[in-house]
Amino acid sequence: MTELAVDGIPVAVTCRVLKLARQPYYRWLATPITDAELVAAYRANALFGAHRDDPEFGYRFLLDEARDAGEVMAERTAWRICRDNGWWSAFGKRRRGKSRRPGPPVHDDLVRREFTADAPNQLWLSDITEHKTGEGKLYLCAIKDVFSNRIVGYSISDRMKARLAVDAVNSAVARRGNVAGCVVHTDRGSQFRARKMVRALHHHGMVGSMGRVGAAGDNAAMESFFSLLQKNVLNRRSWATRDELRIAIVTWIERTYHRRRRQKRLHGLTPVEYEAIMNTDVALAA
Repeated sequence: MTELAVDGIPVAVTCRVLKLARQPYYRWLATPITDAELVAAYRANALFGAHRDDPEFGYRFLLDEARDAGEVMAERTAWRICRDNGWWSAFGKRRRGKSRRPGPPVHDDLVRREFTADAPNQLWLSDITEHKTGEGKLYLCAIKDVFSNRIVGYSISDRMKARLAVDAVNSAVARRGNVAGCVVHTDRGSQFRARKMVRALHHHGMVGSMGRVGAAGDNAAMESFFSLLQKNVLNRRSWATRDELRIAIVTWIERTYHRRRRQKRLHGLTPVEYEAIMNTDVALAA
C-alpha cells in the first residue's frame, strides 16, 4: 500500500479494494516490524514446519531440523519458541484428563487383512521397530513384498522421523524398478502420515493404504518378520554400539532371511528362491 500511495493511489482506496481496515496499516507505519521480530518469525516458521512433519520430536530435534533449513539459533531460543507455541513432543508431556488420539489416516484401508499377492510389487507392507544399544536406540523401517515375503527395502537410523520411512521406500524402488500401482500398507504412525512420505509414494506412482486404529492384525504379516528379527538378532545379546547392531541386522536380512531361511508359505523355499522360480522376470538384487 505504501508503494501504491507513492504512485498517487490513496490508502483508503487500496484498503477498500483489498477489503482491509486502515487502522492496522497506520499502526504498522507508526511501529513497523523490527528486524529482530522478522528473524524470530522465520525461526518459528522453521520449527513449526519440523514439528508438523514429525510431531513426536522434542525441541532439540526440531532445532536440528531448523538449522538444516538454514535457521540457526541457540538451543534456549528454540525451547522458548516451542514453549510459547505449545510445540511439545507427542510422547514427551502427559496431558491430564485427555488421552492422546492417533492421527487421522491419510489413506484408506485397501488391504483389509488380505495379505496376498499374485505377482511381485503388487502389495508391500511396512512398519518400524526399535532396539536399545549402549549408544541409544536404533530404528529400522522395513518393507516386505507380500508375494515372496522378501524385504525389498529398508532404512536404519538413530532417529525415528519421516525421513526413515521415505528412505526405506526409495531403497525398495531402487531395487525393484517399476513399482507403479503398488499398494504400500502401513499403520497410522506419524512417519507414514507425514507429507514427505505421501509425496514419495505419489512420486513413484504408488498407492498408500492404512489400517485401523488399535488393530494389530491389520499389519500382522509385517509383525511376524519383526518377531523373527527380535528372536534371531535383537535379543540374542546386548549391543554396545549402533554400528554393531546395524551390521547384524543387514547381515541377517540379506544372508539368512533372504537366502537361507525356508518358509512354509513359500513351499519350503527361501524368498530369493521363490521369486526366481515363480517369476523369472524379477530382477534379483545381489
